[in-house]
Amino acid sequence: MNETQLAIQVTDLTVAYQNQPVLWDIDLDVPPGVLMAIVGPNGAGKTTLIKSILGLIKPAAGRVWIYGKPYIEQRRLVGYVPQRGSVDWDFPTNVMDVVMMGRYGALGWIKRPGKAERQAASEALDKVGMLDFAERQISQLSGGQQQRVFLARALVQDAQIYFMDEPFQGVDATTERTIVALLQELRAQGKTVVVVHHDLQTVNEYFDWVMLLNVRRIASGPVEETFTADNLKTAYGGRVSFLRTDPTCVLPEEVV
Repeated sequence: MNETQLAIQVTDLTVAYQNQPVLWDIDLDVPPGVLMAIVGPNGAGKTTLIKSILGLIKPAAGRVWIYGKPYIEQRRLVGYVPQRGSVDWDFPTNVMDVVMMGRYGALGWIKRPGKAERQAASEALDKVGMLDFAERQISQLSGGQQQRVFLARALVQDAQIYFMDEPFQGVDATTERTIVALLQELRAQGKTVVVVHHDLQTVNEYFDWVMLLNVRRIASGPVEETFTADNLKTAYGGRVSFLRTDPTCVLPEEVV
């Protein structure tokens, strides 16, 4: 597969903080139309990898291509849902305004959003079950509701590639099911979705592609080929115990 056929291509990516490598010589090829989890222990560099791909962190070396071109030329094709804890939820704005911010990349900062943008935002909110909260201040939302608003904001970008950093963290079971259904719908539309994920038990159920990361790339590829006991033990330093649920699938029972 050549790079113009790849949704994402990362080559020789290295990121260091105070001369301490956080990511080391990462190569990653992601084909279009997959739903991919990035998994690894705390401090593995999962969030750093996403932020480096998005140009939010400057790498020491390496390059990132989106559909065969540098990210800066393709940024309108990319949507991003950061960790909920990284946002100032006390900022005085309502749900509808937050979601319409997702259209600014297409509009530019000078043109104000109009009827079409508000309609798109309403449809996105309806899709995540938050339309009734459109005028609610974001500080009044629960954690799960806040995450749904972030997903709606990403949806109105109508991106080809979505990066999501721990979208299931701290949400209720209903919100998790909503998010999973939305991710699978995006994949069915041919979108590429990359998710930093911490629950190893659900990788087989939720995703079809996986990357195991611990400063270095341990492995990446289809879940059935890549999400193996050996790769997990390498990624987590051998600190993984396993639960065999069927003869062909090995799932981690816990990470300590």
